[in-house]
Formats: sequence, C-alpha cells, structure tokens
Amino acid sequence: MAKFCTNCGAELNENQDICLKCGVKINKNNGNPVNNDPNSKSKIAAGLLGIFLGCFGVHNFYLGYTGKAVAQLLITILSCFVLSVVSAVWGLIEGILILTGSINTDANGNPLRD
Repeated sequence: MAKFCTNCGAELNENQDICLKCGVKINKNNGNPVNNDPNSKSKIAAGLLGIFLGCFGVHNFYLGYTGKAVAQLLITILSCFVLSVVSAVWGLIEGILILTGSINTDANGNPLRD
C-alpha cells in the first residue's frame, strides 16, 4: 500500500525518512510529517484564535496570511461592526478547518505543530 506525504502529497517509499519533494520528516508509524521545530506555529492556538477572534482575522495574522487577515479586519471595522457576523463565520469555519487538520501549514509552508 502506497503512503503519501501529508504535507505535499508526494508518494513515499516504505524506507523514506524524509519526503524528497518538500523535505519534511516522515513519521514511520503513519506517514504523517513530524514537526520538531520549536518556532513553528501551534495548530491549537491558531484554531482557537479563529473561533473566538475570527472577525478580526487574528488567526490569519498569527499564521502569516496578512492579506486575508486585513480583509477580515476591514470588513469588520469599515462596516462599523454591521458585517462582523460575516467575518466571524469566516473565522469560525477557518478555525474548525485548522483544528481538524484541513489547514495544516502557515503562510511560509511550514507545518503546524500539535
């Protein structure tokens, strides 16, 4: 059965320790990348910021997606909080996607740590 890198999707051999396409360490047990970088962003922190402060785009600022973050912030501020519900729902959905692992990298392509 073929294994795939969960970071980039490249096919992996059984004996590979590192994905040859993206360079991420591979966990031998399940093929998921292992992130040992102490400077990497936390998946839990980003998800909770998205759920609770998503209308201000705080989770996107944290992950380095400044374009989306500014858009969420401007939607909230320029509408005098009338459209903050739109940004809040957007942030809630992204927060859930981060916590479930559908969004698993920051803006630089670095994997999020658990």
